[in-house]
Amino acid sequence: MIELFKDGGPVMYPLMLCSLIAMTVVIERIIFWLILDSRRNQPLVDDVLELCRMGDWEAVRKKTRGSKDYIIRILVSGILHREFSMSKAMESTAADEIKEMRHSMGILDTMITVAPLLGIFGTVTGIITSFEALGTMGIEHPRAVTAGIAEALITTAAGLAIAIPSVIPYNFFNSRVENAARLIEKYATSLEIVYEKLPKQLENKKGSSK
Repeated sequence: MIELFKDGGPVMYPLMLCSLIAMTVVIERIIFWLILDSRRNQPLVDDVLELCRMGDWEAVRKKTRGSKDYIIRILVSGILHREFSMSKAMESTAADEIKEMRHSMGILDTMITVAPLLGIFGTVTGIITSFEALGTMGIEHPRAVTAGIAEALITTAAGLAIAIPSVIPYNFFNSRVENAARLIEKYATSLEIVYEKLPKQLENKKGSSK
């Protein structure tokens, strides 16, 4: 492996850096999503919507205290600002949550794009080295020529070896963000519908109690 790295020439160093960056981002995102999933509390989300349906805001405050579920954070933001603009408050909080979910994804996308390009750049420099050796030493010294060809092939392979495995987690993380966005929209819409119906429900209760 070390010999292949040396044979790949100077372009292997930025390729190694791309590999380390991509690996770091993938590991960090895996840990992020594992923590995010562990904080999800679906029963609490259902309870909050039910309490909102009854207009029991104090119970909502007590139940959601200390919750780290991102759906709960968004719903609570809307509830706290219900007298002003519930939808705008939830949109703002949701944007912050989505931004956190997309953190470092641009870096991973850049590594997926840059690694093959660096590989091609190494291919070009390797071929140039081969032709220079061929022009200087002639066909009588084939090893000098093949060294440049080896550099060309190794860098291309290295660039693809970084980009291809990185595409899989990149697409997976993007799908997780899209699913989370749909989930946020679902429960935010549910809360808005519940809140819109709440005044009518309270009036009906008052009328039935007379």
